[in-house]
Amino acid sequence: MLNKLFKFQPNRKVSDVVVNTDGLDPDSIPRHIAIIMDGNGRWAKEKGHLRTYGHKVGAETLKTIVKASNNLGIEVITAYAFSTENWKRPIKEVNFIMELIKRYLTAEIQEFKEFNVQIRFMGSREDLPDFMNETMDHAIKETKDNTGIILNLAINYGGQAEILHAAKSIAQQVADGTLKIEDIDVPVFENNLYSKGLPSPDLLIRTGGDLRVSNFLLWQIAYSEIWTTPVFWPDFTPDMLVEAIKAFKNRDRRYGGLSTDTA
Repeated sequence: MLNKLFKFQPNRKVSDVVVNTDGLDPDSIPRHIAIIMDGNGRWAKEKGHLRTYGHKVGAETLKTIVKASNNLGIEVITAYAFSTENWKRPIKEVNFIMELIKRYLTAEIQEFKEFNVQIRFMGSREDLPDFMNETMDHAIKETKDNTGIILNLAINYGGQAEILHAAKSIAQQVADGTLKIEDIDVPVFENNLYSKGLPSPDLLIRTGGDLRVSNFLLWQIAYSEIWTTPVFWPDFTPDMLVEAIKAFKNRDRRYGGLSTDTA
């Protein structure tokens, strides 16, 4: 049963993912989209399957969305793959997700290389099984020279834990005498986050119907536009991605200031 669930569909080339861009302004494409991929388990339950089946199909959906994003010119996709709170789930489900991520990265690594996708990770490496850390290190090594879209997977990630990690790192630098308190500013703080070197998300997409950020990128989404849908993640399509981008284009992003249309 597990081997059947873990079997990925035959690879489709990036060019095979068709994206309907009618009415989409190329200048409106976000640089960085963050995604809370919610609803895998509920989707599976509605269809009479185990929750684990929903995670497997959700991994296939991510593969499709990364390809579509690459075709659209998006620079970064950050996907919430496993949160620090997900350890509370049944151990069988946790183990399945870990093995699924490993097999996903292993099965797709050649295609990621072929289409210039760079793999990154954010989150704590502590508590992760050795095989996960080894798989992640291998994916980073194999794709580090790629210059195309970045797939940034948040694994064992929590926004509060990330901020605490950054605060402790900065405090240690001050204690060591390598950083002065008066020199601590936003760039310094961001340089100590897991997302170091990446632009903040322009758009946060959440599937599954819930209207919360669930401890995801709490610092980075300060001015991100948020788009939600009741559609469960396994049913999310490239057309829905385009719908979210069109909605993003129509937002008035003032960053605390006034609209350019304001007299």
